[in-house]
Amino acid sequence: MSAISEFRAETRAWIEENLPKEVAGQPDFFSGGTKGQPQSADHRRWFEACYERGFTVPTWPKEFGGAGLEGGFAQTLRAEFARAGAPAPLGGMGVTMIGPTLLEYGTDDQKTRHLPKVASGEIRWCQGYSEPNAGSDLASLQTRAIDQGDHYLVNGSKIWTSGANFADWIFCLVRTNPDAPKHEGISFVLFPMDDPGVTVKPIVLISGESPFCQCFFDDVKVAKADLIGQENRGWTVAKRLLQHERQMISGMGGGAVGGPREGLTDLGKRWYGEEDGKIASNAGREEITGIDIDSRAFNLTARRAAEENASGSTPTFVTSMFKYYATELSKRRSEAMVSLYGTQGVGWDGDDFDRRALGETRTWLGGKAGTIAGGSSEVQLNILAKRILGLPD
Repeated sequence: MSAISEFRAETRAWIEENLPKEVAGQPDFFSGGTKGQPQSADHRRWFEACYERGFTVPTWPKEFGGAGLEGGFAQTLRAEFARAGAPAPLGGMGVTMIGPTLLEYGTDDQKTRHLPKVASGEIRWCQGYSEPNAGSDLASLQTRAIDQGDHYLVNGSKIWTSGANFADWIFCLVRTNPDAPKHEGISFVLFPMDDPGVTVKPIVLISGESPFCQCFFDDVKVAKADLIGQENRGWTVAKRLLQHERQMISGMGGGAVGGPREGLTDLGKRWYGEEDGKIASNAGREEITGIDIDSRAFNLTARRAAEENASGSTPTFVTSMFKYYATELSKRRSEAMVSLYGTQGVGWDGDDFDRRALGETRTWLGGKAGTIAGGSSEVQLNILAKRILGLPD
């Protein structure tokens, strides 16, 4: 028996022993920290079992709380989790964004101080990138960090900061040299969100939810020990983290997003009628089947890309293609779903509307943010044109 086969059998037995039946097939959105929604007792048991095994961050080195899995072993673990309907024990920006970035750019001290706390779920992270006047043109950011010897004083604001009201720490882009060309005067720093100079205000979106916030920084003290990379060279670190973010948004390597949610075909039959087990309308059938085929093709392409990568996790500029396609496909599917609900799809609240239709309408509205987060669709197309196709500016 090969090493992979032995690992598969061992992992399958371990999952059967440790996965609570109440958790199997259920989503879990635990992102760490103490400020968010508490886990159920069953989800907590699953989390603790995975943490003890290194499975909260399975590809990370063991000294930082991971299992040190590479290549086929990491892929086998994901496959066995999927087979059992086991939810990821831990998510969030600590796992998918700042953690991988610290593994590449962090000092030994920074890795030792921060990574184990991510793996254990002790802290939750948020991202300080966009500003009121620096969105798609991120490098025009103006949040300042003034050198004070052993620390910086940070002043400015960030916007669209996902989960800032639940976060313990933030990874943040600041301008340390206002006289340098805009891409060269930026630094990448970390600091705790409980600093007295940090103020967080949630933003209510068109969907009625408040996943985003605006953050205000007034003389926030940032230790130089938490400067990642070189001062004024943070743009390189920032771009790398964005590749990790785009990989996360697309679901690449971990069960791609954008697939058709259950009910689209059934709803099509109810709306258009049914003939011989099929949607009666040729146009409706073509639209829904097209979404289904494109979703399956996307998922298979994402899986192939992960398998072709030796580690299954190292991002490249190709993540822009996956991010673009996943979010646009998800938007397309939501638009089709709302359209199929007819007048039920324009409801906001009330007993006169189908509860599922109300949920889909809010998903449609909230999902529009996906084509902006991590860089808008237009930004992704520009990256593909320049970095992948080699087209001139």
